Amino acid sequence: MNAILVTGGAGFIGSHLVRHLLRERPGRVVVLDSLTVAANLADLADLTGDDRYAFVRGDIGDRDLLRRMFAEYAFDAVVNLAAESYVERSITDPEIFVSTNVVGTQALLDAARESWRLKPNEAHEVQYRHGVRFVQVSAAEVYGDLPPNDGFDENAALAPTTPYAASKAGADLLVQAYHHAFGLPVNIVRCSINYGSHQFPEKLMPKVIDYWSTRRRIPVYGDGGQIRDWLHIDDSCRAIDAVLDQGVDGETYNVGGDSEYTNLAVIEAVLGRLGAPLEAAEHVRDRPGHAQRVVLDSSKIKSELGWAPTRSLEDGIDATVSWYLSNPEWVRLVATGAYRESNRSLG
Repeated sequence: MNAILVTGGAGFIGSHLVRHLLRERPGRVVVLDSLTVAANLADLADLTGDDRYAFVRGDIGDRDLLRRMFAEYAFDAVVNLAAESYVERSITDPEIFVSTNVVGTQALLDAARESWRLKPNEAHEVQYRHGVRFVQVSAAEVYGDLPPNDGFDENAALAPTTPYAASKAGADLLVQAYHHAFGLPVNIVRCSINYGSHQFPEKLMPKVIDYWSTRRRIPVYGDGGQIRDWLHIDDSCRAIDAVLDQGVDGETYNVGGDSEYTNLAVIEAVLGRLGAPLEAAEHVRDRPGHAQRVVLDSSKIKSELGWAPTRSLEDGIDATVSWYLSNPEWVRLVATGAYRESNRSLG
């Protein structure tokens, strides 16, 4: 692939994926990001001198911008990571999640379809340039709650329990519809709970580290017994790359970390790595729509594409905590919101 568009590339998963693609592939990687609250352009600042990297500030819902970018860069692939992703915020402000995650995805699908079809002037053309691919990065939460002793496979019904999850499910359905109706070469990658360095403190592991370092009690929703499958960001990037290379048109791939633990167990593990007592945590009222168990069955991507997770949760937590403790200035800039000034100057 000569050029890949990564939307939301200044976010947590996106910035890791951009580095992975530049490290593993010879082609160009172009980032489109509107630099909302979940993006930190400083995480990509050292790539500015790389002629294989380019950054464009803008919204995936801006159709004119998308047309210009597809014309200028002749993308062979799109990885759509642009999304509002903080579950708690979707409870209080769901409208922006629908706008970005659903309507924005549709604009991106239209731009890819328009650019890639062999006969641009034929509205019903279903033949596309050889080798192009649209990869939608989704989330395990689209499946909702899972009974004990089972894992969601790709044929499970979508049953989201929060506005965030519903917006991601809506985007997935649009992607599938564009494949069935228009023949667009697409894949959906549904990842379990990602963690690793450069993740904002609204997510569990960095939140525990941030709260402990600032001597605040760490909130535990409900009894902390919510079960999640934890996936290190390095393994997530490898999975997305594998789908870019080998994914079968129209197929969905679940990506789990084979690390099924409760939130409370993860909090205990992070506190243990910090040398902090469990008493640093306090139980608070559970949030609305909080699924009790979200675990993915990754058999399909393992058997068909040869991918498998390589990082154990113990090793991943150790590396993650070490990174945060070694980068207090990054943590300070994010925690205080000062990183947004950097976004304005860099973007």
